[in-house]
Amino acid sequence: MDLAQRIQKMITPTIKDQGYEIVRVQITGAKHPRLQIMAERADGTCIDVEDCATISRSISAVLDVEDPIEGEFTLEVSSPGIDRPLTRLQDYQTWAGFDVKIELKTGIDGRKRYLGRLLGLDEEQRILIECEEDEPHTLAFEDVQRAKLMLTDELIAAAATEQTK
Repeated sequence: MDLAQRIQKMITPTIKDQGYEIVRVQITGAKHPRLQIMAERADGTCIDVEDCATISRSISAVLDVEDPIEGEFTLEVSSPGIDRPLTRLQDYQTWAGFDVKIELKTGIDGRKRYLGRLLGLDEEQRILIECEEDEPHTLAFEDVQRAKLMLTDELIAAAATEQTK
């Protein structure tokens, strides 16, 4: 388990108790580390600045006690945004019907990048994506290096509708 995974495991109970879910934990920079926490409300809606401050205070308390990062670091708490990363298996079902970009750790038949319409998950919990040029592809979640929604008019309209609810 790497440091980001350990931190996620460490802070998840605190975040969940407050009604939030972690979307991604990422650490960047060696000399001046930045700990980035992306979170959303448990119901899947976006968080605002006040939510970010609440999460930041609670995470800071846990990190002060556990001290997982040596030396000073910057803590950044944010919403995943409209063109959010897809980091959890459930994200692939939740965001089915939207355009995505998926990059695999290793290629399948020499192909590592897929751009197309997310179809969701099959019965074996594999990711289904339909690319313009060929038949739908089935990808294993554990093979995904990174994935994100593509910013389209359709996604913007869906996000605007969600905010007015």
